[in-house]
Amino acid sequence: MNDSVHLNWPFFEDRHRALAREVDAWAAEHVSHIHGADVDAACRRLVRELGQGGWLRHAVGDRLDTRSICLARETLAYHDGLADFAFAMQGLGSGAISLQGTEAQKERYLPRVARGEAIAAFALSEPDAGSDVASLQCAARVEGDHAVLDGEKTWISNGGIADFYVVFCRSGEAPGARGISAFIVDAGTPGFEIAERIDVIAPHPLARLRFRDCRVPLSQRIGAAGEGFKVAMRTLDVFRTSVAAAALGFARRALDEALHRATTRKMFNQTLADFQLTQAKLAQMATTIDSAALLVYRAAWLRDQGQGVTKEAAMAKMAATEGAQQVIDAAVQMFGGLGVTSGHPVERLYREIRALRIYEGATEVQQLIIARELLKEVRS
Repeated sequence: MNDSVHLNWPFFEDRHRALAREVDAWAAEHVSHIHGADVDAACRRLVRELGQGGWLRHAVGDRLDTRSICLARETLAYHDGLADFAFAMQGLGSGAISLQGTEAQKERYLPRVARGEAIAAFALSEPDAGSDVASLQCAARVEGDHAVLDGEKTWISNGGIADFYVVFCRSGEAPGARGISAFIVDAGTPGFEIAERIDVIAPHPLARLRFRDCRVPLSQRIGAAGEGFKVAMRTLDVFRTSVAAAALGFARRALDEALHRATTRKMFNQTLADFQLTQAKLAQMATTIDSAALLVYRAAWLRDQGQGVTKEAAMAKMAATEGAQQVIDAAVQMFGGLGVTSGHPVERLYREIRALRIYEGATEVQQLIIARELLKEVRS
């Protein structure tokens, strides 16, 4: 990335600065926007290469360093959206195991995830329960030493290519969020199927999952019965901040593309950059990025100090994704007709950023979270 001045901010240690530069150098050599028509194959290849490069170990394990995850995502997103997706989903998909899995679960899954030999997925959303996690309907009933799963999940990243899925189900210990449990379901388990593959504007592997009398050993439950909601929220607190970091990477790439366009595009005997309207837009883009970056790395730093970051992560996610949408839209406008040409860098960024304003909690949900936390502070 051309702009690495933010690496000098006091949020980071030397190891973080080294990591960002190493990932940047690796991505410049190994990552390409040209993946071909087979997105599944491209994603599998990227997971394997990220594992071989040693980068996935930063998203997997007992001690997740939020700043490292965020810097890796920001850097990968700058180079390629699918590379960022491959990295992020390995972390999110196995995050519940990293944070709260048993030693046997960690030993069975995490080393393979870190090496890029097993693809992970996080199965939380349902057709009628996306942002409202407490409304989950996918059910798990206990029969002897097994849980039997019935229901559906949808919008599941890595759906169809994952080797295992962390699935959140209503287990009934209590009403609402207190009656949800998390289970690891291996691909190929009888009663589990990919019901539908889902195509979206930025090509990523997505699917709807179906469970019919799917028997899973209770040893595959993550945490105690009824603790699934807490497991999900702990996982999202880590990776929601990293979504914001990915948005930063997209926005930084858009700004760099816009700066190159503005300084090389001839118009009316001068360059596009000589117009005050262009200068004002570039200034706003740069300020939006830095403002969001401060929120992102504040949240990451606070979590790495052991502090709760529910409100801070929501602020970072909202500001970074909404801001990146504005920055990328401005870049597209600056390119004119080229900006909406299929395959152009800013056109790809435009498609990539749109989903980030929705997944892992839409902007409107982040607003509710921020307000809820503020009111909680006032009322406590």
